[in-house]
Amino acid sequence: MSVKWEKQEGNNGLLTVEVAAEEVSKGLDQAFKKVVKQINVPGFRKGKMPRQMFEKMYGVESLFQDALDVILPHAYGHAIEDAGIDPVDQPEIDIVTMEKGQPLVFTAKVVVKPEVTLGDYKGLEVTKLDETVTDEEIEEQLKSQQTRLAELVVKEDAIVEGDTAVIDFEGFVDDVAFEGGAGTDYPLEIGSNSFIPGFEEQLVGVKTGESKDVEVTFPEEYHAAELAGKQAVFKVTVKEVKGKELPELNDELAKEIDAEVEGIDALRAKLKEVTAEEKKQLAAQTLRDNLVEAAAANATIDIPEAMIASETDRMLQEFGQRLEQQGMNLDLYYQFSGQDEAALRAQMQEDANSRVRVSLTLEAIAEKEGLASTEEDVNAELEKMAAQFNMSAEDIKKALGGTSVLENDIRFQKTVEFLVDNAKIS
Repeated sequence: MSVKWEKQEGNNGLLTVEVAAEEVSKGLDQAFKKVVKQINVPGFRKGKMPRQMFEKMYGVESLFQDALDVILPHAYGHAIEDAGIDPVDQPEIDIVTMEKGQPLVFTAKVVVKPEVTLGDYKGLEVTKLDETVTDEEIEEQLKSQQTRLAELVVKEDAIVEGDTAVIDFEGFVDDVAFEGGAGTDYPLEIGSNSFIPGFEEQLVGVKTGESKDVEVTFPEEYHAAELAGKQAVFKVTVKEVKGKELPELNDELAKEIDAEVEGIDALRAKLKEVTAEEKKQLAAQTLRDNLVEAAAANATIDIPEAMIASETDRMLQEFGQRLEQQGMNLDLYYQFSGQDEAALRAQMQEDANSRVRVSLTLEAIAEKEGLASTEEDVNAELEKMAAQFNMSAEDIKKALGGTSVLENDIRFQKTVEFLVDNAKIS
């Protein structure tokens, strides 16, 4: 087999491949064995029709497509390996010549992985997030826990932010009640932002037994298309108002919040320790993210649309999987959000572009700096995962379909750590 690679404009190129006549004959033989099983010919059992008779009746050309299905994947795979190229999309294949007893010649228009021209990636200046834990932060966390355990108590005063109002309501557009716009004995926490923007704020100051017309405008992206952007009036009656009665912040409450602590001082100490670790991890991750983004921004890359489309496909699949974990699916999401797949893909494109740029930049840095995963690195990661999932390292490897994904992840981790080690951090 002979292979010729011609680099063209951008990330495009043309691969010209000549497959030996012997390989073409083998492909035609396999195609005949497949096709002949599907033909009924009087005087012959199914699948026993002689090859010569078949070609006389149907012509050898009738075998070409099935033969190509056999020959092309193997030939194309060897061709890109021989040419040393890395395609990022399906090729556009054109058959130049194909005859019985002659070599097969085909061309493939190929989009390849782009070249990366690295900019500055060593000595990048970044600021690390402050890891200091303040007393105010701890008290805010305690206040949040205290609020979570508060009891709702009926009150006679007017509604204020944070109260829960039990309401009857009915919505009208152009003085006509609309479907799904009414409710009775509905408990609404004022400030929860669970209703249409502007609704809850207008109930502040209203007392039990009072009614009010609440005027709102539905968001343009509202899930019910017939209401999107429309002005509406909700006739609301407040039937009951409940305020939050906070429990006293003492040792007893501390034990209710966390059964492992002895009292409020111990809870404060534990919260400070946990918060410090969370801030440390956040600061480290933010630092790595900022360095990677800076290195990627400094690189010059002509990213093919095919790579962005593939990454968008991957992101869409990941999003669908997350929805399924929440008991939803993409079809339901499109219904509720008022979006369709095209709109969601368009929304994801910028992030997809960024992901591809980062991946290509890290790959180029790893190549330039000779960073790679070792057998010890891979084995250590397999053991770590085995312990995490209570499986053997060998079973983990089988589940992953080999170690190539791990090797790539480890290489990227080493590259990010290289950026951190060579950064100017303030």
